[in-house]
Parts: sequence; structure tokens; C-alpha cells
Amino acid sequence: MPDSGLKDKVAIVTGAGSRGDGIGNGRAAAILLAREGARVALLDAERDWAEATKAMIDQEGGTSMVLVADVADAASCAQAVKATVDAWGRLDVLVNNVGIGGPAGNAVEVDPEAWDVAMRINVKSMMLMAKAAIPEMQRQGGGAIVNIASIDALKGGNPSLFYSTSKGAIVNMTRSMAVHHGPDGIRVNCVTPGLVQTDITGDKLTPQIKSEIATSIPLNRLGEASDIAGAYLFLASDYSSYITGAVIDVNGGMLIHG
Repeated sequence: MPDSGLKDKVAIVTGAGSRGDGIGNGRAAAILLAREGARVALLDAERDWAEATKAMIDQEGGTSMVLVADVADAASCAQAVKATVDAWGRLDVLVNNVGIGGPAGNAVEVDPEAWDVAMRINVKSMMLMAKAAIPEMQRQGGGAIVNIASIDALKGGNPSLFYSTSKGAIVNMTRSMAVHHGPDGIRVNCVTPGLVQTDITGDKLTPQIKSEIATSIPLNRLGEASDIAGAYLFLASDYSSYITGAVIDVNGGMLIHG
């Protein structure tokens, strides 16, 4: 049985910081990749958030660096990839973790201008990061890209038209990229989390609401950032070397529950 194959590989994780001292999906992914021996570029719009992630990796003896970047800007994405390759000579893994809730409302209620801004963050950013990263992966004969979407990409019912639409776009963008770049040895996969306990959800959900939500989940609990990061790690590693274009549900069975 092979190991993860991540030792001495180079990874970029976007949204690698977390609000406060908590562990969000990006921070958890960066820590797990570093534990496996990868060198990790920590991209975030907020330097302090990424620096806190770096401090956690440093404590475990891992290797990382902080890059401040706006992933919705093409030049910023290209600069981040260049800085990573300049520092470590290659790029093997891209984890596209950035995403926001975006504007509320249905088609009648939603603010069109806010929609455009949020689409750049949720969808265009992943294309821009891939656009910058893929040529580096092609030069070395392969790589892995992991995109984050949501359970709402696969079902209706979210009161926000934008959120379900943007996450659905990520799923099909992932599948198309997998077809386009499979011949280059580049695998592209997607993770669809359910509700995950992070600093952001913790601010919005009372213990009672969390308990009520958990009863609708077959595993009877909300997800943790480590659950999502574990899927990222698997899809970035050699354990998934024959998996591409996949959509991996990490939501405690919410979809099968109906």
C-alpha cells in the first residue's frame, strides 16, 4: 500500500486562514497537508489569519509560507503561483477553498450587482487559480486540484438562489476541468460539505439549533473542519490517484436522508 505521496510536494491552499483562533476548512487542510510532509503556501486576503495558521504548522515542525492574495484578481493569482514556484521549484496541489455566502434572496429579491461580485469570489476565483496553477503542473507531468462546493450544489431548497447556483457551477466546472486536463496527469475533484462547525457558523447557530440540525443528519452530528480537510487530503494524495471528476459528499449522509 503506497503512502500519501505528499512528502516534499508543494501545495497552495486558498482561504488558509481562519477567523479568530478556530479551525476552518482551509486552516485544517493546510495543517493536514503539512503533517504529510508537503510544503504549503497559505493564501489569504487577511495576513494575520494566515500567519496564525503558519504558527500552528510551525509548532508541528511543518513547512509553510504566507502569501496575501485576492483570488478574484487574475494578476494576484498569477503572482501567488509564481511566488510559490520561485520558493519551492514546483506546484503539485491546489486546494480552492475560498467561498462566501453571497447575496440573499430569490431571483426577484437578489441584488444583481452583489451577485456579480460574489460570483467572482465563489466561481471565477477557482478558474483564475487553476489558470495560473495548471501550466506549472503540466510542466512537471501532473498534479491535483481540489475545489470546494456545498451540499446545496446537489439539491434545491436553499433560500439563497446565488449560493446554490454558484456551488452548482463549481461542480460542473470541476468535471469539465477533469476532462480537459486528465491527459496532462492533472486530477480535478470536488468536495460538497454539509453544515460544518466553524467560527462563522458558531456565531450564527445556538446550541439548540445545532442539536435540532444534528437530528436530521444520519450520523447525528454537525461536521467539523477536520472532516472536510480529510477529504481534501485524500483527493490531493496518491491514495486517490485514479479518481478525477468526482464529487465527494462530506455531509454526514444528509443527501441520503432526504
